[in-house]
Amino acid sequence: MKNLFILCALLLGALPAHAAPSLSQPIAELLREEGLDGVVWTTLDATGAAGVSHARTGAPMHPGQRVHVGSIAKTLVAVGILRLASERRLALDTPVSAILPGIRFDNPWEAADPVRLRHLLDHTSGLDDVRFWHVFSERARADTPLAEAFPPGQGLLRVRCRPGSRTSYSNLGYTLLGMVIEAVTGQRYERYLDTGLLLPLNLRDSTFAFVSQHDDKRLAMGHFEEGVPQAAMASFVRPAGQFTTTAADMGRLARFLMGDGKVDGRDFIDPALLRQMGEPAGTEAARAGLAVGYALGLRKLDRHGAVARCHGGNGVGFRALLCLFPETQQAFFYAINTDSETANYQRIDAFFTRALALPPPPPARPASPALDAGPWLGVYVPSPNRFGTMLLADTLFSFVRLTGDDGGLQLRPFQGKTVALAPVGSGLLQAPDKLLPSHALFASAAGDRILTNGTQTYEQVPLARLLALWASVAAGVLGLAFLLVGGGVRLAARRLSRHDPLLAPFAGIAALLLPLPLLYRQPSMQLGDVTAASVLLAIVTALLPVALCIGLGLSMRRRRLGADALAMAAALQLTVLLAVWGLLPLRLWA
Repeated sequence: MKNLFILCALLLGALPAHAAPSLSQPIAELLREEGLDGVVWTTLDATGAAGVSHARTGAPMHPGQRVHVGSIAKTLVAVGILRLASERRLALDTPVSAILPGIRFDNPWEAADPVRLRHLLDHTSGLDDVRFWHVFSERARADTPLAEAFPPGQGLLRVRCRPGSRTSYSNLGYTLLGMVIEAVTGQRYERYLDTGLLLPLNLRDSTFAFVSQHDDKRLAMGHFEEGVPQAAMASFVRPAGQFTTTAADMGRLARFLMGDGKVDGRDFIDPALLRQMGEPAGTEAARAGLAVGYALGLRKLDRHGAVARCHGGNGVGFRALLCLFPETQQAFFYAINTDSETANYQRIDAFFTRALALPPPPPARPASPALDAGPWLGVYVPSPNRFGTMLLADTLFSFVRLTGDDGGLQLRPFQGKTVALAPVGSGLLQAPDKLLPSHALFASAAGDRILTNGTQTYEQVPLARLLALWASVAAGVLGLAFLLVGGGVRLAARRLSRHDPLLAPFAGIAALLLPLPLLYRQPSMQLGDVTAASVLLAIVTALLPVALCIGLGLSMRRRRLGADALAMAAALQLTVLLAVWGLLPLRLWA
């Protein structure tokens, strides 16, 4: 009997770590509740899988399944740059234009603050994120030159804030880093990183090369909502999000990033550079005292009762997250093969954070004496916002209000839940569920009042300016609706003659409906391409103000300045507003 017990103990000890029965059942239940298909994960101590790798076939996900991880690729590209810096083949403070002379930034601060490699790594270059066609396009190929992501004449290299001052997430910035690797090494960035980074780190089941489910049966299928499968597609900005890996390889990467920078006892990456990953410095937010933010390919996050250095990713049909806890040498990684707009991925994040059984957090920081909040109360808009083409929408719908009462401050997003903020000194504010200050208030060098959370900066604007924008949009939308309904009623009553000033505006507005059937039938991954649907959309949106001008002109000539003319004027001013903000004509491929 004693020998039998010894044999059982040996067999249990020999079980693979990926069995992890304590995690498998609850994570499988989470998948079902959130409508997700499958997941692979590692907590370093255990690696596992749950759900299905392909919703239509029902094939189970297994721990060795290969997955796509989206923007976690940025962490590895950053490590590749740090490897070159450790070899003295480049310096992080080198201006990008010194390495890529063909790249010319539209940078008003060029003389004193050129865009440097460090700014690209930290998302502080001030560049736009991406345009629609960078992501939703079937024109990209696995070997498309990276420079094709920056065609001339589209303003893609416009710097919107002083480099190094504010964080604004940019896939274009990491695409430029791929070009930097190619310029320094003389080979495609995928080949250099596969051989010069992944191989030494023993990430032998990972690659930067394009991998499709059609070519690799070990690669899990990606899905959208309700199990709709979507195979991988090439991208114009692939250094920012193209990476195939396994949970085990990501565990090896996590251990290296929390280590001393050595591989097989030899220096590989300067450990000082590894320690800087996820430790923001130099930005306005960091100088104001915020410790959370982005740096060198990782973001310091404060959530679920723990502070970690993380990077998330979502790509075609996948969502993933890597989080490191260097103080305790713990980490987790997961990749879910469903990119859902309705699932609550925060539940998955919290589950794995709790699974690590981290030490209890330190006592909460006591609130400081009351802040003189009066000058800081008001409306704040993103500055800069993430997507340049969405500036008007973000101004209208992504603004926040800062209000106050005797108990402190409240951050009230136009979309989202109100967050209570307690002053903790020196302009720093802390949300009740955070371990560190979560926001900061300060005056910029130009004297503007700024609110930041470390990764998004907001600038205070007069309420009247925002109300004027809202009034313009509301008047324009009401005018369009009035003209559409009025024209429809007259058409049904056969009173809409060719001499009626309302005819041209009604036809122009009704024409906006023509592209909808084509857009509905078109694959979503073609939305950024020049197609019949997108060309028709551009044409009808370009003709709308012309039609409104014709109708308004006829009304004025005939002195019929009633409700119809007022509605035409309201709609016309909206088209002018949209044109000023770069949204008319609407060209999805631009």
